[in-house]
Amino acid sequence: MAKKLWEKDTTVNPEIERFTVGRDRELDLLLASYDILGSIAHSTMLNSIGMLTDDETAALHSELRNIYSIVEKGEFVIEDGVEDVHSQVELMLTRKLGDTGKKIHSGRSRNDQVLVDLKLFTRNELQNICEQVMKLFGSLIEQSESHKDVLMPGYTHLQVAMPSSFGLWFGAYAESLADDMLFLKAAYAMCNRNPLGSAAGYGSSFPLNRTMTTELLGFDSMNYNVVYAQMGRGKCERNIAFALASVAGTLAKLAFDACMFNSQNFGFIKLPAECTTGSSIMPHKKNPDVFELLRAKCNRLQALPTDITLIMNNLPSGYFRDLQIIKELFLPAFKSLAECLEMATYIIQRIEVNRNILDDSRYDAMFSVEEVNRLAAEGMPFRDAYKKVGLDIEAGLFTPDKEITHTHEGSIGNLCNKEITELMQQHFASMDFSKARNAEKRLLAR
Repeated sequence: MAKKLWEKDTTVNPEIERFTVGRDRELDLLLASYDILGSIAHSTMLNSIGMLTDDETAALHSELRNIYSIVEKGEFVIEDGVEDVHSQVELMLTRKLGDTGKKIHSGRSRNDQVLVDLKLFTRNELQNICEQVMKLFGSLIEQSESHKDVLMPGYTHLQVAMPSSFGLWFGAYAESLADDMLFLKAAYAMCNRNPLGSAAGYGSSFPLNRTMTTELLGFDSMNYNVVYAQMGRGKCERNIAFALASVAGTLAKLAFDACMFNSQNFGFIKLPAECTTGSSIMPHKKNPDVFELLRAKCNRLQALPTDITLIMNNLPSGYFRDLQIIKELFLPAFKSLAECLEMATYIIQRIEVNRNILDDSRYDAMFSVEEVNRLAAEGMPFRDAYKKVGLDIEAGLFTPDKEITHTHEGSIGNLCNKEITELMQQHFASMDFSKARNAEKRLLAR
């Protein structure tokens, strides 16, 4: 069994090891490629300050790239008795390169290793989330434009209220995603700062060049204060979780609407047959299980910031093993949200809209405000018009005029989808994903 990086003469109780390692071996597989990128950047910097020779650096880089290819093929494993991805990579280097492999840890700690791994992982996953959000946004805008003239009831207190439209309904969720992108933008900026070189949280006596590793890894800047670099763990994940939760909140509300509007009592929309499931006893059932599960998954994601806060909120400065548990909540959240976005996009693109909802007389009363406004525009005091229309409705004398002439910005007749799209594109374009991707490619270039 491989010795721990920190192990000396004492053997750890197996049950203690099992408890303290937890799910690290499983979850650290998600960080393996990023640990290697960080190690290439770190060893390049060590070479620049005379801690590694050119030959040692070349050998390390060659082997690190070999390990990276193993990760990419899905063949990388963390062996029994090896605590985490950092230990596994160093073990593989030492087996192949001997003492040269042992030198790579100079000037760093597993504390700043996991910090940089998490930040590299997170910025990559945030790019994926942002791209998925853009796809859903595009589908919503497309549907909004396609159905901008199809009226539907609007509700307050789940009571029929005023005229709305499918243009408004689809477009509302598109604009909600545009606001969510602001949170994602802030999350990306927060995670795109370099903690490498903070070591265990107090720096190093080696003359590390942190500006170099910042540039090599494509970060926008570094976490300057080494104590704060460590204090930022937990805080960074929590704030990024707020961004994920914001997107999840939009999806959960959309899912609720879709489930409700798809029911026979509403009949406003029809989900694609291939996106519904049946009943084991009722042959007529077409259940919106995808949206129901999407709603549940997204509601759980909205609890993520609180879960992280409860783990890290009462910790003083410095590193504590409590932070390991955050990984178990944080790392899988990206895949969960990405899957929800993908499913929502697929169904929104294929959803069928009922164009004849208002043929049902139960919705006639939603045009009451239109009549009140017409009378007020002709000179009748608003309160008098309100009372007249109300009494007409109660007496069964109200005949709705279903011609809608809303023209102001953001209304049925003026959706402002162009402006919403420009806003979203501005938010998305402000994140320079190419800088990070190009930096990673350069590190892996032979």
